[in-house]
Amino acid sequence: MISRKFFQTVVSASLVLCSLPAFAQTSNGNATPVTDYSLPELLITNNGESIRTQEDWENLRRPELLSLFAGQMYGRLPLIPVEAIYQVRELTPNGGETDIIRKQVEITLSRNGETRKSLLLMYLPAQAEKAVPVFLAPNFKGNQTITTDSAVIYSQYSDQERGIAQSRWPVQTLINAGYGLVTFHYFDFYPDDPNRATESILPLFTDTDYDKNPDDNGQALSAWAWGMSQIMDYLQNDDQVNADQVILMGHSRLGKAALWAGAQDVRFAMVISNNSGCGGAALSKRVYGETVQQINNTFPHWFCQNFAQYNNREQEMPFDQHQLLALIAPRPLYVASATEDQWADPEGEFLAAREASKAYSVYGLEAIGNIEMPAVNEPVQKWTGYHIRSGKHDVTDYDWDNWIIFANKWFK
Repeated sequence: MISRKFFQTVVSASLVLCSLPAFAQTSNGNATPVTDYSLPELLITNNGESIRTQEDWENLRRPELLSLFAGQMYGRLPLIPVEAIYQVRELTPNGGETDIIRKQVEITLSRNGETRKSLLLMYLPAQAEKAVPVFLAPNFKGNQTITTDSAVIYSQYSDQERGIAQSRWPVQTLINAGYGLVTFHYFDFYPDDPNRATESILPLFTDTDYDKNPDDNGQALSAWAWGMSQIMDYLQNDDQVNADQVILMGHSRLGKAALWAGAQDVRFAMVISNNSGCGGAALSKRVYGETVQQINNTFPHWFCQNFAQYNNREQEMPFDQHQLLALIAPRPLYVASATEDQWADPEGEFLAAREASKAYSVYGLEAIGNIEMPAVNEPVQKWTGYHIRSGKHDVTDYDWDNWIIFANKWFK
């Protein structure tokens, strides 16, 4: 069983030449080769010390890296307590099925005269004799969209039709495998619109030092990651959930948020990134698919303002995403890509996961290591896992089947 020792916060970067070819997108969408790019060193500190032991990593390098990503990319949020009240809004012992418990829990967060709410939808195995491991995975369109279950309460910021996203959520498969599912609408913590910051959780912190340095203020990605940790607080108090085996999964922009949440909060026992691309698992310095400038221009509310200084200047970044993935160590990490999702740069996602394996080696753990990118639909599952499946930017049964296999490997 993996230790749940709590780590402290923050990063930096000697450069190492990477001989792997990279490609950049031209204005007409064609790929042009980039001869070389340099990746910041993972196991060398800001002052040039080599990281050789677990203690070196946890006490020296890991805090540096967390601080760098917080200050230069994702932004900071105050590490202060927020009052939380949990109310079970609905509980059906068999959830409409003989083998499923359905539970809907409202979380009310209050501070600084502001109140925000989030609604969890939980499906748990009814026949379990003890607390169960769960996948915690935010949804895009509202809780009611993951199922046709008429008892599911609509999410507060969604009027989308029931069941329209159910292809991404194989609830029965998870139940049959002995896992629960916990999901929530990501708008609960920051409606995904640059003009709706006042509806997010950020006003909870306006009386703190949050606004003293606006360049590194956390925005939407930090708010979504923060929300995942607030939900983890609840799961630790739910006796039907094995809080030592909470698996955090995010797709696309929510894969970015899941990685940032998992990097900061070591209570998540496993982290899964699906098609998270630029700002998630993919190396920015490859300048392939979505670039730093494109993501900042299209989604100006996702990252802190400091990140914009690297628009069209990826090679000057003193960090890259292999270092973010390494912050999950020593917990199991899975990165998933898709062949038709070149915007997310599947090769860049794999290379980042491979480079991150160096952090696992500090613990004596066998991760992906120095291997070639796997063939399509041929997963590699060690302490870190990776697959590239056929198909588009999506969440499929194939993905879930492999994540269950991976979870079984470490939890069962």
